[in-house]
Amino acid sequence: MIGKTFKRVNAPEDVKAKGFDDFELRLGDLMRGERATMGKSLLDVQRELKIKAAYIAAIENADPSAFDTPGFIAGYVRSYARYLRMEPDQAFATFCKESGFATAHGMSAEASSLQGKSGEPISAPLGKDIFSGSATPFIPAGDAVMAQFEPRAIGSVMVLIALIGGLGYGGWTVLQEIQKVQFAPVEQSPVVVAELDPLSGATNSVETSDALAGFSTPSNEALNRLYRPQALDVPVLVARDAPISTLNPGLIGSITPTADIVPDTTVAESATVVPHAPAIQVVEPDVPELQLVAVRPAWVRVRSADGAVIFEGVMAPGENFVVPSTEEPATLRVGESGAMYFAVNGVHYGPVGRKGVVTSNVALQADSLLENYAVADLTADDDLAEVVRVAENSTSE
Repeated sequence: MIGKTFKRVNAPEDVKAKGFDDFELRLGDLMRGERATMGKSLLDVQRELKIKAAYIAAIENADPSAFDTPGFIAGYVRSYARYLRMEPDQAFATFCKESGFATAHGMSAEASSLQGKSGEPISAPLGKDIFSGSATPFIPAGDAVMAQFEPRAIGSVMVLIALIGGLGYGGWTVLQEIQKVQFAPVEQSPVVVAELDPLSGATNSVETSDALAGFSTPSNEALNRLYRPQALDVPVLVARDAPISTLNPGLIGSITPTADIVPDTTVAESATVVPHAPAIQVVEPDVPELQLVAVRPAWVRVRSADGAVIFEGVMAPGENFVVPSTEEPATLRVGESGAMYFAVNGVHYGPVGRKGVVTSNVALQADSLLENYAVADLTADDDLAEVVRVAENSTSE
């Protein structure tokens, strides 16, 4: 036959290239991934499951030798798998397959997780520290003793010590110089001399001699009288209120009588005063009394020249407010201008403005009000007429 088929004896088999996901995932990798997805750390799992973090790390590392009691391994693995929402039995079977762990009763030798190279269990001290073993990579290793020392810090400490020592020595030297007492040698040592009065033994006696044979010295009493101040016959008295006590009310004052002074030649009589009629003193007239009179309810505010509020409130019908007399006139602000009038010495003027209008900055001065406002018409406002009538009746009573 022309067409023959043949087959290579040692033809190589087709090898399929592996993809990025063609690798075997271990149980620990799956558990760590699920735990990372939940955002939990080993300590969080320990707090929620009440299982040591070392046991959780041993389950993820498939290391049954980290457990003190192998009989609890199955429960730990299933609880942790259930916590990660994995199949508990499948997770435990995978753990046994990867770690080579096999369940056995507690009295058998296989129940011990600590075994030697020959496969026989070895004794281990109780209370093994899981966190100090190499199977717990989440615990950082301790630093060496010399690793905590910085060489550059030693120089700084030495400089600081030298500076403190220098300051201390300088202060001690200054203190010693201040407290030092020096003695200087002298030719004569000092002696205590009593304080004596140089005039204690003096006398007024004069040595007699031939030239002063007839001279007699004055006695001590005569010398004392000589230098003693002379006594005054009449004591001199100076009054403390002399400027006031020397005033004569008959000659000084606002109603001093007019007098004609007639000089005389004698010293005893210096002048003759002839009194006349007393002078009349003219005083300034009283300031007219200014009042605010409300015939209907109205809000009123009176403010002084310096900005202080003298009166503020709602005045009832018939209520009066006496404006105080000040050097600078006060100002008025009223909410209902048609209900407010002025009373100057009993005569009513106004109103302040139209009804329903707010009026501000009205100077409360009698002269200004008399120039700007006319006498109020009682017939134009019945409320004002009633207020005036009531005021006149109260005055007559």
